[in-house]
Amino acid sequence: MWESNIKGFKVYLKSEKYLEKNTVEAYIHDVGLLVDYLKEEGKAVSPEAITLDDLQKFAQWVSMLEDASSQKKIGITSQARIISGIKAFFRFLLNQDIIREDPTQLLEAPKIGRKLPDVLSFEEIENIISQIDLSKAEGHRNKAILEIMYSCGLRVSEVVTLKISNLHFEEEYIRVIGKGDKERMIPIGESAIKYIRIYYDETRKRMLPKKGAEDILFLNRRGSALSRVMVFLIIQELKDKAGIKKTISPHTFRHSFATHLVENGADLTAVQAMLGHESITTTEIYTHLDRQYLRDTLQHYHPGF
Repeated sequence: MWESNIKGFKVYLKSEKYLEKNTVEAYIHDVGLLVDYLKEEGKAVSPEAITLDDLQKFAQWVSMLEDASSQKKIGITSQARIISGIKAFFRFLLNQDIIREDPTQLLEAPKIGRKLPDVLSFEEIENIISQIDLSKAEGHRNKAILEIMYSCGLRVSEVVTLKISNLHFEEEYIRVIGKGDKERMIPIGESAIKYIRIYYDETRKRMLPKKGAEDILFLNRRGSALSRVMVFLIIQELKDKAGIKKTISPHTFRHSFATHLVENGADLTAVQAMLGHESITTTEIYTHLDRQYLRDTLQHYHPGF
């Protein structure tokens, strides 16, 4: 019974939720842990017979597991992710009418602190971009990459898969395929358009792309799409040249894009749409603003303050 339900869950995650392979495997691994726990405890129960008490004891068991590489107990974040996977599995069973009640409704995951993302100031971003050597073959490409990451708040995976055919510069929009193959249209600023055009005219249109990369905007010297690791290394080198001590990654440009919008009064739902967040609660992390900004906002907009 467990095996067939897990197979069905896997098909659902891939074909209906459109999750990436690694994410699907993580969910299946989580359910596998529950099965392992039941076997260890000698409980031959089907998914329909699982109770909240069973799951709470499973959560305690998970908290005692050791990480295979470090030989230390797995962290709170990993524990919370496992519980999240178990919840998703039982929601699937409920939606498929395999179970009548969801035993995970009252199951609590370990509380984890919300880590605020690292953010670069506008001046720091300008400093990093200014370190690019435009005399090198890849200079214009790298400048275009950083400009569009900050201008549009793209994920690094969206940058390296960005297609030429999805650039609509006359309308000042680009079309992006994000997580779960979800599509969104994002406004693009004049500065980013300018440097992408320079890169395209000076470098990209003279390149011979590898098969399958003909429509990819950003290519490496061999004519293939850039890897996410390559973008990370480009940013690290520029950050070091700029003398910036913060720990940053390509995602920092996305965080900075969103934070600067919110700090300057942008509507949170508009930021959510541009970032491609499914839930507004994900976007709310960008409201980590200083108290003075919040006070100024309240004074400006609240009639009774």
